[in-house]
Amino acid sequence: MKNLIIFTILFANIANAQTNAPLFANDVQPAVFSLTKVMMHDVVNPPAASRYYAYCTMGAYEIVSQNNPAIAPLAKFVKNYQPQIILEKNNEYDYQIAALYCILETGKLMLPSGFMLEEDEKEFIDGLKKNNVKESVIQTSIAVAEKVAASIIGFSKGDNYNKLSTKLRYTPLKGDQYWYPTPPAYIEAIEPNWRIIRPMVIESSDQFMPARLTPFSTDTSSAFFALAKEVYKISINQPQPNVDVANFWDCNPFAISTSGHMMIGFKKISPGGHWMNIAGIAAKTARLNFKQTVIVHTIISIGLMDAFINCWDEKYRSNRIRPETYINRYIDHKWQPILQTPPFPEYTSGHSVVSSCAAEILTYLLGDHFSYTDNSEVIFEIPPRDFHSFNEAASEAAISRLYGGIHYRDAIVNGQVEGKEIGDYVIEKIKSAGIKPLK
Repeated sequence: MKNLIIFTILFANIANAQTNAPLFANDVQPAVFSLTKVMMHDVVNPPAASRYYAYCTMGAYEIVSQNNPAIAPLAKFVKNYQPQIILEKNNEYDYQIAALYCILETGKLMLPSGFMLEEDEKEFIDGLKKNNVKESVIQTSIAVAEKVAASIIGFSKGDNYNKLSTKLRYTPLKGDQYWYPTPPAYIEAIEPNWRIIRPMVIESSDQFMPARLTPFSTDTSSAFFALAKEVYKISINQPQPNVDVANFWDCNPFAISTSGHMMIGFKKISPGGHWMNIAGIAAKTARLNFKQTVIVHTIISIGLMDAFINCWDEKYRSNRIRPETYINRYIDHKWQPILQTPPFPEYTSGHSVVSSCAAEILTYLLGDHFSYTDNSEVIFEIPPRDFHSFNEAASEAAISRLYGGIHYRDAIVNGQVEGKEIGDYVIEKIKSAGIKPLK
């Protein structure tokens, strides 16, 4: 057992790498990335991160929609949601200031290290003052933000998150076909009870059941052995472009590297954090106005949350063994994947599900054949990548799991179908509510 753990993170110039505008410039992306930085600090797992993004952007949406009756209210598509009615008159506060502050305030109240956002709030207010915004407008806007944030927090308390800690500690199932913790740290299962979290839009955690997985077998002539052998063969002498794709979409909140008796932990953004950043990049590329940008961030975050709930329901139902475990047992005991195997069951591929869901929603809102440059991983010294559509990016994110050696092909393909179905359902609900394409 390694006896020393060092936690490292690349925060140098992190804000400059992600945004071109200060937080006080009425730009949504810096506020959302402030949440991301705190979640990276806290090593928030992927499902939990999606939940935080959803609640933290909902308040901004609520403020924007109450400022403009033409924008569909949250209550029209978010189940069981009751809004905090803003009583202040529109000429008494600035809805953009209130919306941005609400993102930070909600994060401050929800995130384990939310206190870190106090500095962002202070910087935000200082920037407003430097730009000669009236003190009365600032204070009234903050008051509006705090009321809405408190209401959002109240709504979040009914989603069963507080019940997770009352569940018994998860014990891996006995049987060769089931998931078991993987090296190097053998981390215990992440969020095995996430299916109890209340969804935002979908009806239940198992609403979109994926196709049944390939039956487990150790027979060398079986379909399952062929799936594992494909992962193994692809990893051998893999071309550099495939390795680059795997690393770009790694999105492992806590990857561990070993060196002698040390275990070094690297903190990164989650899959949801990556797609939230894509939402910000796309909004800027499309030159969306503030209200439209808030809509994009909120709808994407809600879709991500529901996608994780649906995916995690399947993960712990099928509880399938990871390629690393299977290959080490039955093919090559020295084999290691390019990416570190995440600490939860294999089927379906989470990145395939959430990426396909997010791409479907972004395509509805901003159109197909949407070209953009994704620089989300620059802070980790990974070069930007160019995409010509959101579906192209989602497909690359999905196949990256095969290149990385952490998923079988059927988990990827069926996960893409699952994610697309969730995305289509979210689109159906927001269309019914009156949210139209923005471009």
